[in-house]
Amino acid sequence: MIDAGSARRAVLRGTLTVVVSACGFGSISPLTVMATERGMALESIQTWRYLTSAVLVLAYGWWVRRGVPARPGVRGSRGPGAPWYAPRTLLIAGGGQAIVATLALASLRWLPAATASFLFYTYPAWVTVISTVRGLEPIDRTRVMALLLALGGIGAMVGAPSAAALSPVGVMVILAGALVYALYIPVLNGLQRGRDTLDVTKAICVGGALGFTGWSVSSGALFDVPDPAALAASMLQGALASGAFFGFLAGLRVLGNVRTAITSTVEPFWTTMLGVVLLGQPVGAGTIAGGAAIMGAVLLLQRQAPIRAGRSS
Repeated sequence: MIDAGSARRAVLRGTLTVVVSACGFGSISPLTVMATERGMALESIQTWRYLTSAVLVLAYGWWVRRGVPARPGVRGSRGPGAPWYAPRTLLIAGGGQAIVATLALASLRWLPAATASFLFYTYPAWVTVISTVRGLEPIDRTRVMALLLALGGIGAMVGAPSAAALSPVGVMVILAGALVYALYIPVLNGLQRGRDTLDVTKAICVGGALGFTGWSVSSGALFDVPDPAALAASMLQGALASGAFFGFLAGLRVLGNVRTAITSTVEPFWTTMLGVVLLGQPVGAGTIAGGAAIMGAVLLLQRQAPIRAGRSS
């Protein structure tokens, strides 16, 4: 039995890891823009990103497990899991992430970045609905209030899109990405039953690297690197993503699907502030109000008892 104090500390640690993870993911978009503006193809950028993540995560896994006998899985609620490198696990973990990334970035062909961001970050609402319908997690007033605060904060920061100006194709693509991500989060949580968080991170990075490498090889863009700066921007994405994936999964194990999704809405706020610091973009009232609303949602969620504190290992 876990006492209330330990449970609250577990939730706080989980929340912090998800917030830091969201900041890592939120730093990737500006780097993608830098690389694409230099003429680097999207599939090549993503390939070098995931190859870098895979190398770093595999090296870290080897370092922390030196001298520890290899095991096919860690016994969990459903028994030993298949090894992380099993083809099915790689396909689910890496393939799902690759689909989400491709849909989100492809939507920028038809939509402004701010509009795409607003539409993509409807995924916490999808996660809440899916988890409630499937009976995975209960829904209550606190979660509804936190969800509304987070969505309102995002809308205040990026501006609610004008329906008359939107491309129907772009809207369908980005909403498909949001829905796939909403379905993907519970799948990732399921993969962690019987596996270490580090092993699931490996599956995401290696699976994504295999998928994007196949794409860039078939298109001939793998080694079409315009200059070192574009390659460096792509590889820096990988370094950030490797830690972000691990932090997201560690927090997901503790917080559950809904709370993790809502907490992750810190990401667009971080991206906006990064634009202010690095690109000299002005800070508007919407940015301040939106950031305050998102922080309020995250703090509001701390009032609840943890869902998975007993599985936070």
